[in-house]
Amino acid sequence: MTAPGHTQPVALAGHFEALFREDPDPWGYRTRWYERRKRAQILASLPCEFYARAFEPACANGELSADLATRCYSLLCSDVSPAAADHARQRLACLPHVDVQTGAIPGRWPEGRFDLIVLSEIGYYLDDDAFDNTLERTVTSLEADGTVLASHWRHPEGDYFRNGDDVHRRMAAVFQERFGWTQLLRHEEDDFLVEVWSPDGRSVARREGLRP
Repeated sequence: MTAPGHTQPVALAGHFEALFREDPDPWGYRTRWYERRKRAQILASLPCEFYARAFEPACANGELSADLATRCYSLLCSDVSPAAADHARQRLACLPHVDVQTGAIPGRWPEGRFDLIVLSEIGYYLDDDAFDNTLERTVTSLEADGTVLASHWRHPEGDYFRNGDDVHRRMAAVFQERFGWTQLLRHEEDDFLVEVWSPDGRSVARREGLRP
């Protein structure tokens, strides 16, 4: 059910396909300081220096993917829009350890397990069933010492099922309250949230042996 006052997203793939066919960078990921700064915050929020196998759904044109690739030995990206996926492949073509696929989650969720799953700017666009299924798939796909990072815009938009704060509240209800994961980090600004959860509750200092 759509929140009151919001327009229900219809034909989501077609909506994003039209955006990315008209403009390879519809939100200014490549040009806006806001976006570059937010990506730097995301990278700084990851508790591990490197990850063996990461998954980033809703990769858009691959700008965040390019930064994540510097921290991952293998990175799988996907987007519901074929045009967006094509832009991402062009952006990431020089990185052989990155694979870009086309498909919508949770239906096209990849096989195998990951030690990093990044859910960035996607939680608002999934209806209740798809969102709940995505969180379930995240839990079952994450390694025991893995990391989930989520980042979302906090202001309402016309094509959202829920705002960014509601996205993160529901994530916390699943990851923390239901499965007992630890919230390792919460970075809150007027415009966006970044949160990190893990089944491994150790801080970075403990992981590095700086404290017991």
